Amino acid sequence: MNGRKSEVKAVHALEDLPDGASVNSVTAASVMVAGRLALRVELTEVAASGVPGVDFIDQPTFVHIPADFGNGIIEVDVLSRLAGGAPDYARAFAGLAYRITENLESFEAVYVRPLNGAKADPPGPRAQRAVQYFAYPEWNFERLREEYPDGHYESSADIGPDEWIHLRIEVQGERLRASVDGLQVLDLPKTKGREARGGIGLFVDIGTEAFFSNLSITAR
Repeated sequence: MNGRKSEVKAVHALEDLPDGASVNSVTAASVMVAGRLALRVELTEVAASGVPGVDFIDQPTFVHIPADFGNGIIEVDVLSRLAGGAPDYARAFAGLAYRITENLESFEAVYVRPLNGAKADPPGPRAQRAVQYFAYPEWNFERLREEYPDGHYESSADIGPDEWIHLRIEVQGERLRASVDGLQVLDLPKTKGREARGGIGLFVDIGTEAFFSNLSITAR
C-alpha cells in the first residue's frame, strides 16, 4: 500500500440536468450564456413568494445531484445576477451545497454574493460579505453573523455580477477551505455541519438568476 487516500471523481459539464438529478424549490433549464451552454437555476414562483426562512433564505433550494460525498473537493463555474422583481436585499446568491442527507434533513453550503464583491463597489460592511458559509438547518447566515460578529464565516472577494466565477471548496472533516478564481477566501478549521455524507447541490436563493457550468466532484 502506498498510503494515498482513494478518490472517486465525477465531472458534469452541466449542459443539461445530470442523470439522476432532481430539483428542489428551483427550476433548471439548459441555455446559452456568456459563450457557453450552462444550466440556469432559479427559485420557483412558489418558493420565491413564500416565507423567508421557511421557503427561501438558506433553505434547501437547489438542483440535487446524488453523490456519496463526505470529504473531498468540489469545483464549479457560476455566473449569477439579479432576477426580475428581485427584492432590494438580493445579492445574486449562488453556490454549492454539499453533504446533503436523505430527505434533505441537513447540508452545508458555500455561496457567493456578487453584488457584495469588490467589482460591484458595495457600501459599508457589504464589501466583507461576498462569500458565505452556512449549515442547514441550525446555522443560517443570520445566526452566524449574530454569534460571530467578526465575520468568521464570510469574507470579501474580487467578484461582481454577470461574470463567470470559479468556486472551489475543499472539505476534510470539520475543516473547510474555499477559493474564488484561485484565491482562498475562507479557511474554517471548525465548521457547523454534522460530518454527514450525501449529495451535491447547485444552490440559489431569492431574487437570483444563476448559471452553472463545469462541475467537478472529487470524493475521498
